[in-house]
Amino acid sequence: MAKLVLKKKIKDFNKVISVDGDKSISIRSLLIGSQSYGICKIKNLPKSDDILSTIDGLKKLGIKIQFKDKTCYLHGNGLNGFDYKKNIVINAGNSGTFARLLLGLLVKSSYPVKIIGDKSLSRRDFQRVTSPLKQFGARFVSKNESNLPLTISGSEYLRPINYFEKKGSAQCKSSVIFAGLNTPGKTIIKAKKSRDHSELLFKYLGIPIKVNKKTNHDLITINGKTKITSFNYKIPSDISSSAFFIALTALTKNSKLRIKNVNVNPSRIGLIKILKKMGGKISIKNKGIEGNEQIGDIEVKSSKLNGVKVPKKYSASMIDEYPILCVAASIAKGKTKMLGIEELRFKESDRIKVMSDGLKLAGIKTHEESDSLEIEGKFNVKGGISINSENDHRIAMSFLILGMVSEEPIR
Repeated sequence: MAKLVLKKKIKDFNKVISVDGDKSISIRSLLIGSQSYGICKIKNLPKSDDILSTIDGLKKLGIKIQFKDKTCYLHGNGLNGFDYKKNIVINAGNSGTFARLLLGLLVKSSYPVKIIGDKSLSRRDFQRVTSPLKQFGARFVSKNESNLPLTISGSEYLRPINYFEKKGSAQCKSSVIFAGLNTPGKTIIKAKKSRDHSELLFKYLGIPIKVNKKTNHDLITINGKTKITSFNYKIPSDISSSAFFIALTALTKNSKLRIKNVNVNPSRIGLIKILKKMGGKISIKNKGIEGNEQIGDIEVKSSKLNGVKVPKKYSASMIDEYPILCVAASIAKGKTKMLGIEELRFKESDRIKVMSDGLKLAGIKTHEESDSLEIEGKFNVKGGISINSENDHRIAMSFLILGMVSEEPIR
């Protein structure tokens, strides 16, 4: 187990930086590219563990992938063009996005394919995707219906489905969208509002998809059996990675930061909206569109934050950013209460409990319930504590940021 200690409190700064490509979009572009005909060129693809797991998994399924001069070259074999062999085992590592979306593409596999993952991923709920995929005709074998490892067996006789996605999970929605590609006829999804990267990428690539946006949900229709042509695509920078730098800048005196070419898709900027409500000096400059995604430069200045109430409606647009919001709330004036965040208990760790416990060690008053967390901020955090991040990278990064602005180091 690695241990991180920041030995000195951060000094003021004025910088311009870039962060790696968006992980969610990167995984989707690789998976859709695997179903295309020809060579796809994907730029700004991060070489993080989740992306490497995706690439290794696709290679096991017969997809040729190469890197040259920061560009990924993926040789697609067409719809359901995977090279299925006996006894294929794919290790998804820690990536729920890869594992869940890949299952959607395997609904027509000619041989069983086993999906495994690390200890954290193996605790996460997969029944939320296996249940609708069974309706298409796929079959699953596992010791526990909800968890990895599991084995999927596809069917030659797939049928389109009508599916109601109630959790606001972009992974569940996208898994069904991907399965619909291999299905004759129209698959229709009524989906609670969530990230829409799959839909935007489908539209950009000309894959038949219709999205009718309602107040509380989207109606999505996918036409299956469509030929996908190869494509060139540049991944915008990751808003979730940027979130740590945004919070750090807001919490550091006399500082300013610009993060270039970040994905500012409206379904992903809940943290920015909440930090601005708290008094955060944040603006988006040089707005534009790239690959159907909204991008821009995020500019942040030192800010005096105040506690706020965070309604449930924001949860889908910042589900991965709540840990760093907890850090911001701990140094804000007054109380911050986050509502409707039960889904955080089923991520890489129970993020409500782990953040609450860690902040209490740092002298911050917190109160957690099954689907909410209240934090009473204080301007000076002493630090000088050791935190168990439960092998959750967002927990580790969040407490690293707290350690950069606290009086004493956090281990």
